[in-house]
Amino acid sequence: MTAESQTAAAPVRQPVLHRLDQAIERAGRCLLDLQSPQGYWNGELEADTTLESDYILFQLWMDPPAPGGPWRPRAWDRIQEAARYIRERQTASGGWSIYPGGPDNLSASVKAYFALKLAGATPEQPHMKAACQRILELGGIERTNSYARIYLSFFGLYDRDRIPSIPPELILLSPSAYLNIYEMSSWTRAIVVPLSVLWALRPQRPVPDGFHLEELHTPQQEPPQPGFFWMVDHLLKLLERSGFLPHRREALQKCEQWILERFENSDGLGAIFPSMLNSILALHALGYHTDHPVLARAIRQLENLVIREGGTLRLQPCFSPVWDTAIAAYGLGVAGFHDHPGMARAAQWLLTKEVRRPGDWAVKSPGVEPGGWYFEFANEFYPDIDDTAMVLLALRYAAAPDDEAQAAAERRAVHWILAMQSKNGGWAAFDKDNNRQILNEVPFADHNAMLYPPCADITGRVVEGLCAMGLRNHPAVARGVEFLRRTQEPDGSWTGRWGVNYIYGTCFALRGLRAAGVNPREARIIQAGEFIRSYQNADGGWGESCASYDDPGQKATGPSTASQTAWALMALFAGGDYATVSVQAGVEYLLRTQDEDGRWEDSSFTGTGFPRVFYLNYHLYAQYFPLMALAEYRARPTRVSL
Repeated sequence: MTAESQTAAAPVRQPVLHRLDQAIERAGRCLLDLQSPQGYWNGELEADTTLESDYILFQLWMDPPAPGGPWRPRAWDRIQEAARYIRERQTASGGWSIYPGGPDNLSASVKAYFALKLAGATPEQPHMKAACQRILELGGIERTNSYARIYLSFFGLYDRDRIPSIPPELILLSPSAYLNIYEMSSWTRAIVVPLSVLWALRPQRPVPDGFHLEELHTPQQEPPQPGFFWMVDHLLKLLERSGFLPHRREALQKCEQWILERFENSDGLGAIFPSMLNSILALHALGYHTDHPVLARAIRQLENLVIREGGTLRLQPCFSPVWDTAIAAYGLGVAGFHDHPGMARAAQWLLTKEVRRPGDWAVKSPGVEPGGWYFEFANEFYPDIDDTAMVLLALRYAAAPDDEAQAAAERRAVHWILAMQSKNGGWAAFDKDNNRQILNEVPFADHNAMLYPPCADITGRVVEGLCAMGLRNHPAVARGVEFLRRTQEPDGSWTGRWGVNYIYGTCFALRGLRAAGVNPREARIIQAGEFIRSYQNADGGWGESCASYDDPGQKATGPSTASQTAWALMALFAGGDYATVSVQAGVEYLLRTQDEDGRWEDSSFTGTGFPRVFYLNYHLYAQYFPLMALAEYRARPTRVSL
């Protein structure tokens, strides 16, 4: 839209107030109908097919067929169900993508091919021929990421000498050491510790007779990798061959203890699929039998992530109840449902999930009283700052029966958040000052999640949360505002670390700046609004593909989605714009695309796990974010007509 059209008088249609009231009422009732009796919301969290492929690998590890014999029925049935789901998601070009409509991804495609072949597909079948050809076009099995090659090496399907070294001795490094495990992101840490056990023990698991992946190899050899860490990797392999490993036993014992400690008050290690899977494989390799209470519980927790439907099997990477509950309660509160009984149940449930014990975060923040919330049903070692800030915002509208308990939890959360601010003024996800960039050079850092540095979207939400708690004039808020000023892009946008992408980042950065009292007439705020308006689609909505992480030239471009349209509108509202044609067209898009039950359909992946590597579809994003946007528009300073 041109600047001229943005300021033109809007065409008068049906009065907006009546249509808004209807849409908000339907959306709110729909969301309340999705609330559990216990008070929480928990929408499905959808990811790519690498989870189902790894689940098939898990079946092969834990319940392999006897040599020359058939699979056990239970394992075979699960493999077939997961394989059907994988097969349904093969692209027209033969591979598998990591988000709908995305390009074929080599690692996902190799994993899927392995899984389908293990499930009984043959290389001669048309879909397998197409997959093999596409994999070779993308570079072959040699170019897959480190974790894919490591997993395949456990079954003799990839040369162990060509995978990155992950020595368990890493855990023996003091927290004050420059490259200790607590300088890694929490996700990487929980992945690497059990994986280091497997790397050291070098387990060799069986595969069915005659099974191989030779057709996926290329004649090319992996190019030599220069650099300090590759030299270290070469040295570590020499030490492995020599057998000179004086601290290996101690390191393995420490890794085992570390894993077992983090099983406590948690739905598995890190409560997320990859680390849960690795911990099960590590304990099994250490000699734990499947009937051991610890391992049996860990397996049950992994199985809880499985969804069976229509003869297929898919997995969620984790559960998201605290996140969903906080945003749903906040959206309902803004929409005027704060007196509904479901809001009190939500507040009470959230209070039961408050963290009251130190976790990994305490290594860098010793002596800080625990407080805050995690993302899942149980994950006490890993509360995160984003969830904690969102819960604080939700509790402005949702009141638990015990006012004093709620107030105490809020005070603890505020103190914890303040203690978790990084030196540069921003806030990250799980740890402060998690920004040692040299770690991105280690050989197994190709998953793009080695670090969780401070980011604009979390910092904006934290600033908004702290201001809602009355801390607008606190020095930490001022430092957060300066962080947001420094990280704004030249075109006025902000990148989104945990949501796709520039629309998400710009929305929550602007909301934080508004809460902190930044003048909406500042040039940077005006520029951010112009950025949002300039990418509006012809249908009135906004959309952005995950491709914008690979190519910033595609920022804020893509088919309209309900969640991203809501973020764009909330960004404009935060800049003081409630009346331009852009805003009115965006509101009209949400009103027009809502169904009679109050829902919006949105199959796009608008959540970010690891940029360029792993993306998510939060199934409730299309419910509570449009509700928030429409409710804020209804409460706008002036009324106009659509």
